[in-house]
Amino acid sequence: MTDTKPFWQVRRLDEMTTEEWESLCDGCGRCCLHKLREDVTEQILFTEVACRLLDLESCRCSDYACRRRKVPDCVQLTPEALAEIDWLPPSCAYRLLAEGRKLPWWHPLVSGSPDTVHEAGISVRGRAISERRAGPLEHHIVDWPGVMPRPRRPRTPAGE
Repeated sequence: MTDTKPFWQVRRLDEMTTEEWESLCDGCGRCCLHKLREDVTEQILFTEVACRLLDLESCRCSDYACRRRKVPDCVQLTPEALAEIDWLPPSCAYRLLAEGRKLPWWHPLVSGSPDTVHEAGISVRGRAISERRAGPLEHHIVDWPGVMPRPRRPRTPAGE
């Protein structure tokens, strides 16, 4: 019997196909929250305000293919860009793998389900507000997007 490891355990980020790379996104939506940078300290301040293209229910971009045309400052994440970015959430698969860490149980590639990121309380579902309704970003500074979440295991029916 052959023990085949998943692609993210055998390939570096810069060796992955486009499809593999894209599948690393867990759909949490945390990277699509607006961030502010403190002028003096350069500290990243996270907000609960989501990009206008983020679907707050699915936590996916509503126009991924055209996002950079509609939101010019949307960052295209690449293996090269990863080294320069200091604002990815600590739960981000790209960041975890770049740091030599494992994907958590709730990541869709591990769990086999796109819903576990929501069931575990990792995603922004129910926690974010659209930039269209938010007002000044300074009024929406929060800590949780920049903290490794303590995931909750989904409840199972009695007897399982």
